[in-house]
Amino acid sequence: MPREEPAPGASGALRFARYAYPPNELGYCGPDASRQLLEQVAAGVDDGDLRRLLAGFEGAWPYLQLIAAANAVADPLDARVVEAYWVGNDMLGRVGHRLMGDSLEARFRDRTGRSWNRLVDAVPLGAVPHHSFHVFGVYPWLGLLREGWTVEPLRVLDRCRIRWGRVLGVHPGEVVVRSRPLEWNGRALTFGAPREERALTGTDSLALTGPLQPGDWCALHWDWVCERLEPRQLAALRSVTLGQLAVVNALPVPAPAAVLS
Repeated sequence: MPREEPAPGASGALRFARYAYPPNELGYCGPDASRQLLEQVAAGVDDGDLRRLLAGFEGAWPYLQLIAAANAVADPLDARVVEAYWVGNDMLGRVGHRLMGDSLEARFRDRTGRSWNRLVDAVPLGAVPHHSFHVFGVYPWLGLLREGWTVEPLRVLDRCRIRWGRVLGVHPGEVVVRSRPLEWNGRALTFGAPREERALTGTDSLALTGPLQPGDWCALHWDWVCERLEPRQLAALRSVTLGQLAVVNALPVPAPAAVLS
């Protein structure tokens, strides 16, 4: 089967905005400009204003820079780089342990204090600059879940990761999907039984994602669908997420234990 790649003219900036919008709307990360994000995605406008706005996402932007540099790509918003961070692709494998460790140290050592060694221990086990590692392996040590997200921390971890779901029904502005939630067994994060949920696709006649139909697989972030997933992308997202879960669960003190135990 031919290898599927992002379309040559695909906008990495617009794709990044689709994934960044859901937590931004909730006020969790990035500049206070969720309406602009939604409007520009819905209109398909990739311009300097959008790119400057996206560079203000302090959690994700350094990972894009790291992936781009390791792959000799000049633009952190190159469509392949954006895909690597949010979904996953071969670019992640070119970010070596030293580059990954140096990046994490520069960003988080002072912020995590005595928890730093527990965070960085994940690097030689296979941590990569994917959003799932940031959620599972970094967030808990930063205290983000303890400082304002003290209610239902497991739900926060589950909704903040990029999860995959299969579309069961399509309705105006939303879809019904089936996906598997995270569960905590007292020592490790695992996946629970599939369940149905409703996810938003747009609001006020502004669509965050393209048309969907029953049977499609899609990427979900918080309460929104970000995009339809092609088979290659679905396989990559599953593989990277499971891999980063395994890395974090293998640590003597898994980061989620800081907020779930």
